[in-house]
Amino acid sequence: MILIFLGAPGSGKGTQAKKLADRNGLPHIAVGDIFREAVRDESELGKLVKGYIEAGNLVPDEVTNRIVAERIGRRDCEVGFILDGYPRSSVQAAALDDVLAGKDFKVVYFSVPLETVVKRNVDRRSCKQCGAVFHLKHNPPKKENVCDRCGGELYQRKDDDPEVMKTRFEVYEKSTIPLLEHYKGKLIRIDANAGIDEVFGRLVTAIGGV
Repeated sequence: MILIFLGAPGSGKGTQAKKLADRNGLPHIAVGDIFREAVRDESELGKLVKGYIEAGNLVPDEVTNRIVAERIGRRDCEVGFILDGYPRSSVQAAALDDVLAGKDFKVVYFSVPLETVVKRNVDRRSCKQCGAVFHLKHNPPKKENVCDRCGGELYQRKDDDPEVMKTRFEVYEKSTIPLLEHYKGKLIRIDANAGIDEVFGRLVTAIGGV
């Protein structure tokens, strides 16, 4: 099973991808997580993408395409995978078409309004050490500002600031919405303006109950 999850930042696609990946034993490939890990490690890639991420802009296509192709070419992806946060442009979609040539896949689009995106992300907190993500209302840490997983300090990412979120949403709509036309023969639309469990139920039903 190969699934591609599309949706604006804060649409919940990452949460749903993780739930479905855990349920089905599939790799969850979150491009944003790959980038943020590189930034934390201060690697060459991290230095390259840091400025783009913090400003709410997209990382250049050629960099992203190369990273994704390498990741889905690994052995653990042979049985399938869930790709979260990619492609985000027509150029990326064309590159992915080449990589997935001859393979069957579905594209799931999580639809949610800007107001919900901002409301969700303003309460999101991330761990500086391991990258774990919490939500102050829906998935709070056991101890305030401390990661349950590793004990690291929690913080609000710059790209979760309301103004940056609005910029990211606008960038997303401009560059990514055309992908809905690109994938119209494989596209599944999910109304993601609901609670996590309700959206997950819609997702499982939409992809055939797997």
